[in-house]
Amino acid sequence: MQRTILNIFCTFLIAVLLIGCDNGVTLQRYYVDSQESTNFISQDFPISMIEIDKSNFSEEENEAYNSVKRLNFLGYKTTDSNLETYNTEIAKVKTILSDDKYQDLLEVSDQGRKIVVKYIGTDEEADEVVVFGSAKDMGFAIVRVLGDDMNPEKMAVLLHSLQNANVNENQVQDIMNFFK
Repeated sequence: MQRTILNIFCTFLIAVLLIGCDNGVTLQRYYVDSQESTNFISQDFPISMIEIDKSNFSEEENEAYNSVKRLNFLGYKTTDSNLETYNTEIAKVKTILSDDKYQDLLEVSDQGRKIVVKYIGTDEEADEVVVFGSAKDMGFAIVRVLGDDMNPEKMAVLLHSLQNANVNENQVQDIMNFFK
């Protein structure tokens, strides 16, 4: 009887351990694996390092902006010789972002360029917002937006308003030069 109970307990413990050890690639793991690879650039910086003219922001946009604490950026630059690798990397990112934990927030496509915004969390509070943009002639970029009490709806409004905001480009010059 004791042996049977011990066997059941061991089987249960092994099953829990195997289920708990998810070998699936996460976005964070993808960042770590890619940041030192050729044709990739990675930067991690607090939102306070980016000067943005917030004078025209609404209260909702200000609230969304203030909820953001940091940005993790990962970019991949395409060249004539790495289009096959580009397609492989795009497929990896799309597979990661197709996970059910990522909820769709926004998708824009124009002239071969595509931007997808997803988030992890609830409709009231996002734990992480992911902006994924790609263009075959330039490459792709993933920005993980991390913060506290980020509201997905307000983040969508903020992302839209940032397109017209005055951003000090000197602060992101390394990233801009990378894609040239």
